[in-house]
Amino acid sequence: MSAVATERAAGGTLYGYLVEFDDVQTLLAAAEQVRDAGYTRWDAHTPFAVHGLDGAMGVRKTRLPYLVFASGLTGTACALLLQWYTNAFDYPFVISGKPVFSLPADIPVMFELTILFAAFGSLLGMLVANGLPQLYHPLHTSERFRRATNDRFFISIQASDPLFDRGRTWELMEELGGIHIEEVRT
Repeated sequence: MSAVATERAAGGTLYGYLVEFDDVQTLLAAAEQVRDAGYTRWDAHTPFAVHGLDGAMGVRKTRLPYLVFASGLTGTACALLLQWYTNAFDYPFVISGKPVFSLPADIPVMFELTILFAAFGSLLGMLVANGLPQLYHPLHTSERFRRATNDRFFISIQASDPLFDRGRTWELMEELGGIHIEEVRT
């Protein structure tokens, strides 16, 4: 077992524990251990995309594509309904004997509103699913966590996790092979 620097903070409400790693392989192995231990409220923080991290964390597929599809269908239906109402019902205007409602003429507007509604649906769905905007996060109080955007890798386990126990979770963090563990407080 390697020597691990530890730090227990004083004051404030406990947000959770943060463990630091200096390489990707250790992070991936640690993520698998945390996943296998059954924790559900935890995250990995890296300065760049790490291939295989989603699998190691056990991240499920998102439901966002269903929301985007439903938003696009809503846009298509709104465009079709708007053009039918305005052209065939509200103000029918016959030009050269053409029908008052003609689908080929309505396709460009339907396409544009499909894209517009799908884009808004994906943006708003992503913001809601990620709990954004979030102007403050307790991990930003950690001096060491600032290196998460530079050259360090972290795993944080929240105290709100159903399996979180101060002693057992701390022991798990020590077993992960990190170089530093600390308590994060709000």
